[in-house]
Amino acid sequence: MLAAPAAADVDPCVQAEWTGLRCPDLAMTAPAETAIDSFYGRRVLRTTSSIDSVGAGPMEIVGRKYAPLLIHAQQRIYKVDGGSILFKTHATIRFKRIPGQGGYWKLRDAARMELWSVNSKGRQLKLVRTSVKQHYCLRDLERTLPKLPHSPKTAVYPACNKNPATNRVTLGTSIGWSDIYPAPYYEQFVDITGLSGTFALVHIVDPENVLFESNETNNASRSIVQLPAGTIVR
Repeated sequence: MLAAPAAADVDPCVQAEWTGLRCPDLAMTAPAETAIDSFYGRRVLRTTSSIDSVGAGPMEIVGRKYAPLLIHAQQRIYKVDGGSILFKTHATIRFKRIPGQGGYWKLRDAARMELWSVNSKGRQLKLVRTSVKQHYCLRDLERTLPKLPHSPKTAVYPACNKNPATNRVTLGTSIGWSDIYPAPYYEQFVDITGLSGTFALVHIVDPENVLFESNETNNASRSIVQLPAGTIVR
């Protein structure tokens, strides 16, 4: 049974009341490996995304089912002196169906891809398009930053849970590990139909700020792309 979670109206990772926490920190690698594709008659820009765990502790989300395909998410934060604390969040885990693959339990609003118009100096001006895909598992797919302190040598958080009947789910990404989705993955794109010119392709982790982190300033990264070719120019 999950312990009763602590209330946290303010992020415990930045609140003076809470000390001795090994808070997580998620960052995004700049968009890479772009490719032009079509999706139901629309022209889309595919791109690889990487959610990187770079904090003092892992990002771990746990929850219990409250509806057939929905789970209330709580965040487990580990303590410096051992043990952990569960915190209430506004996050939700949903059973997301993928054509040809069945479905997976994924964190809703875990990440988002955006396309922005820019001026001649690359300054973002206006949000033009947003990705359909906003559900991600959080898992240990690749150890990308092995030199970070306390990064485990082997994966702790496995591939996404595919059992819709389960009552409890744990998602997470360990220190120094990344959850990477390649460009060909389902819905891993932004619709660019009718667009031409220079744009900022932005990847954002936790865009709705429903997770607790030690650093909220590194959640977004970007690449400048030229459309309609989809080429990264910087």
